[in-house]
Amino acid sequence: MPGLELMKITGYTDEGFNDAFEGDPYSVMINPDSIKRQKTIQYNEQQAQDTSSPSQKYKSTPADTMSFEIVIDCTGIVDATRTNMDTEIQALEKIIYVYNGKIHRPNFVKVQWGSNLTFKGVLTSFDISYTLFRPDGSPLRAKLSLSFSNYVSPQQVGIDDQEESPDVTHLVTVTEGLSLPQLCQQVWNDDTYYVQVARFNNLNKFRNLKGIEKLIFPPIIQPV
Repeated sequence: MPGLELMKITGYTDEGFNDAFEGDPYSVMINPDSIKRQKTIQYNEQQAQDTSSPSQKYKSTPADTMSFEIVIDCTGIVDATRTNMDTEIQALEKIIYVYNGKIHRPNFVKVQWGSNLTFKGVLTSFDISYTLFRPDGSPLRAKLSLSFSNYVSPQQVGIDDQEESPDVTHLVTVTEGLSLPQLCQQVWNDDTYYVQVARFNNLNKFRNLKGIEKLIFPPIIQPV
């Protein structure tokens, strides 16, 4: 029977998560009871004149986030070799929180638990609650609340954005039932470019594209 696998937190000094930070990854003492993953979409509300309610126009998709709580127990019951709270906190902080002068920022972080959970990101919040103390006041147990935001390098963002950019030519397969404005919305998240697309493809119809299999969506000339 395989042994208990503990969550590991590793620091990296590069955006590609290839160069591990010096030292060993931090292994949690007790795996979290739950993990929260959050995905959000942001919209701008726009209300047309003489309408009863606003409509939501896509604005952006923020980075995914992950948060969880871990417990550090220095009573010796969980691990007799890890009984110094300051050592535990400092080891974790060095990986995820402390400013790294070599890269001029805190480390990039990978959180991994078994083969099913791998999250690459950056720390966004780090809260510590001490819950048990020795008679002299030194802490024996602490609950840490950690939150991370998924990290994507600027280069990768550029590549991803390029795929949906109105400055790039696209060959689009026409989906039956969709109008030209709807296709523009689907490709660029903006339906206002349909006039330029129609002109480029010599179209005289916007709504009914029956009989047309593919269209070229050219680089769009943005108004100055």
